[in-house]
Amino acid sequence: MSKTGERSIPAKPTPDDLKAAAGKTVPDVIAQGLAVVFCGINPGLYTAAIGHHFGRPGNRFWPTLHAAGFTPRVLKPWEEDELIPLGYGITNVVARATNAAEELAHEELVDGGRKLVAKVKRFEPRVLAVLGVGAYRAAFGQRRAAIGLQPDSIGDTRLWVLPNPSGLNANYKPLDFARLFRELRFFAEKQG
Repeated sequence: MSKTGERSIPAKPTPDDLKAAAGKTVPDVIAQGLAVVFCGINPGLYTAAIGHHFGRPGNRFWPTLHAAGFTPRVLKPWEEDELIPLGYGITNVVARATNAAEELAHEELVDGGRKLVAKVKRFEPRVLAVLGVGAYRAAFGQRRAAIGLQPDSIGDTRLWVLPNPSGLNANYKPLDFARLFRELRFFAEKQG
């Protein structure tokens, strides 16, 4: 591990590191009363191996946050704590790391949805933004959910669905991601 300033830059995981990351968790980046908590499906092995959200090179989360105006520059995964003072956080529907989200059982997503509801009630963000319409549908039992603002809420927390920013999601281009995330940012700002 090398150091830049006070931040530790994680080393690139080896194949053995990735194998050992299966089932690990990554701590939430969360605080009371944030504007938006972004919710991934679950950590991938690369993310779990380095211990930072959306850690795999090629994941479009961090560049999209910047392009949509959430952050003043493109943050690195190991700078994730810089989101809190900006009013944003990160969690996951399911905590355990897998090679692919498809490895999650439907029951895990449903159970993750219940845990997520409890977490949202505890921390009370203005908006919970789930990154993946399929995960949202499964976790919240909303088979017809689409991208964007949802009609349901958790207490005063509004629910929003965004596409998964994984590099494997070829349905959306960088400009599409930026536009959709920007719509969320404008909505969250109006709610404040």
